[in-house]
Amino acid sequence: MRIALVDSGIGMLSTAAALRAARPDADLFLSMDPDHMPWGPRTSEEVIARALAGARSAREAADEPGLDAVVVPCNTASVHGLAELRAEFEPGVPVIGTVPAIKPAAAAGGPIAVWSTVATTRSGYQRRLVETFARGVEVTPVACAGLAEAVESADPRLIGDAVAYAAELTPADVRGVVLGCTHYDLVGERISAALGGRAVLFTAAGAVSAQTLRRIGGVGGVPDGGRPGRIRVLASGRPAPLPAAALAYPAGRSLADGVRATTV
Repeated sequence: MRIALVDSGIGMLSTAAALRAARPDADLFLSMDPDHMPWGPRTSEEVIARALAGARSAREAADEPGLDAVVVPCNTASVHGLAELRAEFEPGVPVIGTVPAIKPAAAAGGPIAVWSTVATTRSGYQRRLVETFARGVEVTPVACAGLAEAVESADPRLIGDAVAYAAELTPADVRGVVLGCTHYDLVGERISAALGGRAVLFTAAGAVSAQTLRRIGGVGGVPDGGRPGRIRVLASGRPAPLPAAALAYPAGRSLADGVRATTV
């Protein structure tokens, strides 16, 4: 089982860790794009080009028998690039995107807040998700200025400042907070603490992992006697080690042994 994850940076780690936990025998190809990150401020055409380049690099790295799935654990790339990725890879290789967990958060009862990047907060994409899945629920969009960049840097001070800023914008009565950027999953404990533990956090990583395994028939136990899956990291197409910043987070550390086994 060979699965590629395509993102600009370490925001993919929570989804990769969920896949690793569910199927430790799967080979993962972590295709990051440090040469062109972040993708958020880029045009739609640029994001599409970068997502395609990342997926193609993973396909080349997989050699024969190739990839079983391409996962896009990035809201920006999912919004702009899924159609083009599916046109190139499907039906042979399913492509799974990421959508903020607004639907389950709204179903659990409001009011809720949606934490996302400044660009996503302003987007028609997020507005349509709220209109579709959170009708009748009070929803507060929270533009988390600088939080994704702070998480990418793994700088505790920058993360603390960005989380505190977003928490100040979050109404005190919210019952759920949707983490609308996969980077935010990596600092979920800090977000919960900043909110005083008063809100349930809703993330997409587990659902994306589960959907990926359903699409490729990977739901179920790990085969007896199988080798542990290997993890390869690609940095804008080049073989690379796991970024040092990744090791600042539990999700990154959970993948480190697989990366070492691949490179040794």
